[in-house]
Amino acid sequence: MIFVSNNISPQKILGLFGIVLLFAACSSVKEFPVNKPFVFSNKITLKNNVGKDEKKRLTLELDNYWDDSLKARKVQQFGFIYRLKKPPVYDSANISRSRGFMNAFLNSQGYYYATFKDSVTLDSVIAKIQNEKWLGIFPTFKKRKKVLQLRTNIAFLVDVGKRITIDTVSFAMIDTLHKPIDSTLQNITLAQAKYSLLKQGKPYSKQIVSDELDRLAYLYRSNGYYNLNREDIYALADTLNAKLLTLSIDPLAQAQIINEAANARKEDPKWRFTMMLKKINDTLKLKQYYVGNLYYYPDIKNVYYNADTLMARKNFKESFHKSGVMRFDIDKFKFRPLREHTYLKRGGLYDENAYYKSINKLNQIGSWKQVDAKAVVRPNSDSIDFHFFLLPAPKQSWGVDFEGSRNTGDIGSGNLIGLATNLTYKNRNVWKQAIQSLTQARFGFEFNIDKQVANIAPKPFVQTQQFTLSHSYSFPRIIHPFKNWKWLTGQINKIDNQKTIFSAQGAYTNRIDFYQLRSLNLNFGFDYTKGNVSTQFRFPNIELYKVDTLDGLIQLFKDNPFLRNSFRNGNVVGVSLAKNILFSGKDKSKIHSIRLFAEESGLLTSLLPNVGDQIFSYLKLEGEYRYLKKYTKDELALRAFVGAALPKSTQTIPVFKQFFVGGPNSMRAWGLRQLGLGSSISADTSTSGYTDRFGDFNLELNAEYRFLLTTIAGVKVGSALFTDIGNVWNIRQDPNNAEATLSLKNLGRDLAIGVGTGVRLDFSFFLIRVDFAYKLKDPARLANKGWANFRDFEWTDTRLNGVKIKNYAFQLGIGLPF
Repeated sequence: MIFVSNNISPQKILGLFGIVLLFAACSSVKEFPVNKPFVFSNKITLKNNVGKDEKKRLTLELDNYWDDSLKARKVQQFGFIYRLKKPPVYDSANISRSRGFMNAFLNSQGYYYATFKDSVTLDSVIAKIQNEKWLGIFPTFKKRKKVLQLRTNIAFLVDVGKRITIDTVSFAMIDTLHKPIDSTLQNITLAQAKYSLLKQGKPYSKQIVSDELDRLAYLYRSNGYYNLNREDIYALADTLNAKLLTLSIDPLAQAQIINEAANARKEDPKWRFTMMLKKINDTLKLKQYYVGNLYYYPDIKNVYYNADTLMARKNFKESFHKSGVMRFDIDKFKFRPLREHTYLKRGGLYDENAYYKSINKLNQIGSWKQVDAKAVVRPNSDSIDFHFFLLPAPKQSWGVDFEGSRNTGDIGSGNLIGLATNLTYKNRNVWKQAIQSLTQARFGFEFNIDKQVANIAPKPFVQTQQFTLSHSYSFPRIIHPFKNWKWLTGQINKIDNQKTIFSAQGAYTNRIDFYQLRSLNLNFGFDYTKGNVSTQFRFPNIELYKVDTLDGLIQLFKDNPFLRNSFRNGNVVGVSLAKNILFSGKDKSKIHSIRLFAEESGLLTSLLPNVGDQIFSYLKLEGEYRYLKKYTKDELALRAFVGAALPKSTQTIPVFKQFFVGGPNSMRAWGLRQLGLGSSISADTSTSGYTDRFGDFNLELNAEYRFLLTTIAGVKVGSALFTDIGNVWNIRQDPNNAEATLSLKNLGRDLAIGVGTGVRLDFSFFLIRVDFAYKLKDPARLANKGWANFRDFEWTDTRLNGVKIKNYAFQLGIGLPF
């Protein structure tokens, strides 16, 4: 039950908010040592002799190097309250250990001349604790008594000094006598020297040297050096100042040289690096190996197989091919997918990159749930045989899942319960070619549970019915007719997760009393990834649509003729392209995601006579950016979305290609499809009962701070504070509804703002979310320029026709909104 006061003022709200912040700022201490100084806080301050970002990074990292007995570990609860439990007793001996840990870390980052200054302060605070008396095994509590807390605050002021920079980098694959061991190895090294991670003038760190050693080892093992490892390479750092090699018979001059070298080492320290081989006694380490035979075992029985036993078996059925041998018990797979996803070539140099790429590619197909490999060096030979062991995934699988949503908002379809069932059948090895097929059937309903509103046409209990049937094939390769184009083949070999997709989908939607929509979608295209970028390309993309308008929509056309062109028969023939980019940068706690999408229809068909009028002609563009910052138990999520559907002729955009907002995953203070267009109120005051809003342009900004409340029986109970900002508009002018048209000068007036909170139950394998949102700014609200009036706070708003609109919405959703 919610109790609302009509006397709520902004001053009271701000005062309450201040009290909460004051309470949150005061960290409570539990189970502290009585009458003993204990560690209450730790602070590290760096002098301003490093850049802003580097200063922030070092401060955060150094905080992890306090000695455990000198660290105050505060636990965050309910998102903003901090508690300190069982703090350690303060011991000054732990300061030197902490200083040693921090100095060792700074050395690893290239700071060899850091100085530390510590300060310790003691605060006395009166606190109350329970005075308990034990009777048997049960405690009985007496009156709380007052004790003295001796809170110790420890601070380090750190001057990190100048950071070591890299002077020169050289490569010398030589032995201890400084004689070249292997000219081939040296030539390979010098040919790839431009890709060295050690760059002149760049800061030194132990990590970057370690990464360079990994790069060299990987380079050698990708050029046939199967037995050469990282442990066989080392980096020699020369820290000597060349001036010190100058001898002088004058002791004062020699002392001055030493003093100048010491000052130069502190003011501008530089090191010279030479990457070298250790002394190698095993000559096989410097031997280049070649790929021998490739053996495939595509139907091993279980994960606990013994590789040596399988390789020794003589009763396998065998299939011999130019590029390998397939050994099997049951004829389940053709050789083609194995050949196409193996990058080791018979007779070629051993390449570790190709070896692991082959394993990863075979794993990505989906027909096998585990792929392993074993390399066997032939005795007294420079050849290696490779055996691939593949554990098949279940060929066929069925699935049934249910979806549910609940959103309450405005009139019309604003108070809905949505239910859907998905039936899925998957075949992971069609025609023995590791081709995936997926068949899905979906049944969905929207139930309207709004009360009847005066002057509004009655609405049926079942508002929307939907049925979809789809079938698709996923081929584990890029299918194209240009086999002789070596350049194209080379580019295809550089991409991962290659798939050629052919899909067909039929759908039927019945928006009861308004329209029936039938559609058939056929498309062909490719899915693939390259690095952190995934791509989906479809050409051709063919969509056929048939719309039957019913009495409710016909009546709506009389009130708004502009809508008629959005509900017309037509087809889509064109191309679509989607790009998804995921990256995190140096700070792995920050995740960035960018999605770009473009869809075109009507360009090619416009060249054909008597076809143009039957094809929708438009260009649809979407861009989305997501940002996620993860903290210890909390996270901050941001999202920005912009989309535009642009007609390329006098046509309007069909309704099924337009944008809408509202519901559990969008503008959560509004019901599904119940916001917009712009600041128009025509849908709110319509008497037809149809209040769905679709637009050609969509702008939306979302921010959400998520935090953990508690954990109950393994279920994480969390919450969030969020805001949603956005709307949808028409791009073309509607003479009957000017407020629905996008206009930059009216953007501030048209933007809607919702704020709210919610509860999330995280069961690990799925998440249930209940959100409550309030309309802080509603473009359709006539009073106060759309802003909520907290002095005269109301849960509903009355439109011109007397209809009451809820200023809030409850949303039930599955999973996070973004």
